[in-house]
Amino acid sequence: MMESASGRGGGRQAADGAANLAGRCFLSVLDFNPDDLEHHLALAATLKQDRRLGREAATSAALQGTYVAILFEKPSLRTRSTFEIAIRELGGDFIDPSADVALGTRESLADVGRSLERWVEGAVVRTFDQARIVDLAMATSELRVINALSNDEHPCQALADCLTLQERWGTPQGRRVAYVGDGNNVARSFAQAATMLGITVHVASPEGFGLPDAVAADVERIARHGAELVQFTDPIAAVRGVDAVYTDVWTSMGREAEQAERNRLFAPYQVNDRLMAQAGPDACFMHCLPAHRGEEVTDSVIDGPTSVVFEQAENRLHSGKALLVMLFED
Repeated sequence: MMESASGRGGGRQAADGAANLAGRCFLSVLDFNPDDLEHHLALAATLKQDRRLGREAATSAALQGTYVAILFEKPSLRTRSTFEIAIRELGGDFIDPSADVALGTRESLADVGRSLERWVEGAVVRTFDQARIVDLAMATSELRVINALSNDEHPCQALADCLTLQERWGTPQGRRVAYVGDGNNVARSFAQAATMLGITVHVASPEGFGLPDAVAADVERIARHGAELVQFTDPIAAVRGVDAVYTDVWTSMGREAEQAERNRLFAPYQVNDRLMAQAGPDACFMHCLPAHRGEEVTDSVIDGPTSVVFEQAENRLHSGKALLVMLFED
């Protein structure tokens, strides 16, 4: 069983008072150690295979009698849909209070959390500030809290990404992935998870838009099997010979005022046929979706034979189910 935010193995170093999150929250990839991550991927693969069994699946009652709150301040298709389906396929149910009530300014998040844990056993939270998710989790003593996306991290996406790559490659150790574009929440969480599995990650971004030094320091601490994080400003150099190319939108939610300037700066980082030709001969293309076609990626790449973007989308369901089982396995 993982120990969230407690610093076990490769996990996050505990902050004062963070011990009460241990074993019940998934706020960051760093809340997994390598054994947790490998266990998660194996469990997700099993759950994916067993889905065809329906109510005959071994985990079909894993959340029986369990309610989970879906607290989303940001719009969502894949994250919301897959968590709602996952909860029900595990035998549980969910409530969906509106964001202005659960994550607004009517009352403190601490009071929201303390109220929720009297009614539900878990909360899946999608918001802007990572600190809001931490505050909610820290205010409770029993509530299982999952980070379904914040401005800083997108750990659930990284789990699905790693499942997708494991399905494609079998053994991920020694592989290389180039992430081309903004060093955003998706890039951060992917770099953490991938290097923990032994995958070297290249990140190509304009000057000033790469991953923060703190992320690089975390990766250096948790990376295994010789994996590294290498940052580039030249996308061609980053992509040359890699086994996969990953990109995301250039302008994340909440930064729309910067879109015109970002489009100008990131134009040389578009993933198109010419850039993909620099990758290895069997390289796949990845995107967490939604995509801004014609900006960070062309139709010919995202719809091409090397694209695994909809496999990533499908695997959001199976990785989400595995995460819920791990959090509620007691």
